[in-house]
Amino acid sequence: MSFFFTVSPDFSPLHISDWFLVNTWLQRNTGESIHLELFDDFTSQRKVIEEKKVDLIYSNPYDAAMLVRKYGFQAVARPKDLTDEAIIVVSAASPIKKIEDLKPQTRIATTDDPNVHMMAMILIEPADLNKSNTVITPCESYMRVAQDLIGGTADVGFFLKSTFDDLSDIVKNQLRPLITSQIYLVHHALLVGNTMIPLKEKLQQALLKMVTDPDGKHALEALGFSGWELLEQEDVEFMIDLMDTLVE
Repeated sequence: MSFFFTVSPDFSPLHISDWFLVNTWLQRNTGESIHLELFDDFTSQRKVIEEKKVDLIYSNPYDAAMLVRKYGFQAVARPKDLTDEAIIVVSAASPIKKIEDLKPQTRIATTDDPNVHMMAMILIEPADLNKSNTVITPCESYMRVAQDLIGGTADVGFFLKSTFDDLSDIVKNQLRPLITSQIYLVHHALLVGNTMIPLKEKLQQALLKMVTDPDGKHALEALGFSGWELLEQEDVEFMIDLMDTLVE
C-alpha cells in the first residue's frame, strides 16, 4: 500500500526538491511506500482532502482545524523552534511608513493562504481597515504579490514571513517590511489521517533521528528546519482554539 503525502502550498518554490528529499528519506527510514504530491494552490489540495485521499500532510495552522476536527487527523510533529508569522510588505519606494498610514481603499495583494491572510488582516486593524473598506486582490503565489507591489498595482502585500525571507535579494531590495506578527504560538504541523495512524509512532521515531542522519539533516537544513519536535494531540487542539480566538 502506498500512502499519500502532501504539503501546505505556502512554501517557496525553491523548496520543491527539498520536500521530495524529505519524502525519499522517510520512505527509506520507515520502510513504507509514501507518494508525495505537491499542489500550487489550496483549492486543489482541499479537493483531495475532501476526497479522503490524504494520509500524511504538513499542514498550515488554519487548515489543521479542519483536518483534526472534520477528518480525524492526529498530530505527529512540528518543526523545532519555528513558528508561523505574517509580514506586511510595501514597495521600497512607498510613502507608507507605518500601519496607521494606511487609508480606506488600500489595495492589498494576498494569496489564498488562509492563515497568513487572517493574521495580516488583524495587523491592519489599528488603521481601522477591514475587508469592507479595502480592495483585496487575490494572487496565485507570493511571487505574484511581490510583483504587484513592485509594479505599483498594490499598496501592501501579505506574506508568510519564512516565504518572504526566501525571496531573492533582487526582489527583496525592491520591497520594505512594514510590520510582522508576533504570535509565537502558531505553527505548521505534520498530521496523519486514519489510514496512517497505526504508523504514527514509527513515523515519529524516524523524524526524531532525521537530524542525526547526514542525508536527513541536509534535507532539514535545506527547508530551514533545525529538527522535528513531537506533538501531542492536546498541543494541536490548543493551537486550533487559539486560531478560533484570533478569528473572533
